[in-house]
Amino acid sequence: MPPAAVSPQDPRTVALRLDLPPRVASIGTGVHGTTGLHDVFRLPDLWQLHLYAYDGELDVDGERFTIRPGRVSLVPPGALVRYRYRGRSEHLYAHLALPGTGEAVRVPVMQDCGALLPVLGDLLRHAAAAGAGQPGRAAADVWAALWRVAGLAGARGAPAGPHPAFAAAVAYIESRIAEPLTVPAVAAAAGVSHNHLTRLFRAEAGATVVAHIRRRRMERARHLLRESTLSVAAVAAAVGVADLQAFNKACRRELGASPRAVRAGHGSG
Repeated sequence: MPPAAVSPQDPRTVALRLDLPPRVASIGTGVHGTTGLHDVFRLPDLWQLHLYAYDGELDVDGERFTIRPGRVSLVPPGALVRYRYRGRSEHLYAHLALPGTGEAVRVPVMQDCGALLPVLGDLLRHAAAAGAGQPGRAAADVWAALWRVAGLAGARGAPAGPHPAFAAAVAYIESRIAEPLTVPAVAAAAGVSHNHLTRLFRAEAGATVVAHIRRRRMERARHLLRESTLSVAAVAAAVGVADLQAFNKACRRELGASPRAVRAGHGSG
């Protein structure tokens, strides 16, 4: 069995090394439980990543885990797995090989996705759509999914990572920084209430949601002003500030200088 496997000290976790992208051998939607309610098998050389949409049970080398919709599992190469279904059962899956380089991160075999469920589902569906025709793109999407799975619980013995709803909100903001953003829309994408999201941002980022959005827009604006030849108006539009006067004020407030001065190397950062 490859070295990145279930720990003998804690057989309910696995060690992932994610410094390099995986090789995706197969990915798609698995349909089980139609001809029988049990499966027993091994994948000698491949990891198994499963995102579930059903209730059932999974046994990994004698350790039993409960399958529920919205849970994700990681099974290492060589493990004997036993699935017990309750009827037709569908899950998104990826069978993959990891390079095995980099620092090991301990990850539970089975976890609840929480607010990251839509993000993980989209990544795996996009990877499946890329399939064999675009193996690099499929590998990139699966790699991103693996990093998110690894971050759900954080490394064993290390401080817990950010709350999943906070991570989902940040991801939503980053992907839509050029669009109009409202706190209710961000909260809905993260699957929490407006007030809960506000509390999460104060705890995790030490700022309000609006302040975080403003800061990230100006950080991106600073990068574009200094590293590109885009016009000031184009930079403003790229970070979601359509009004040039408002963009100028935001630059002065957040970066300490006008857009043209920031481009010249002045201002903070």
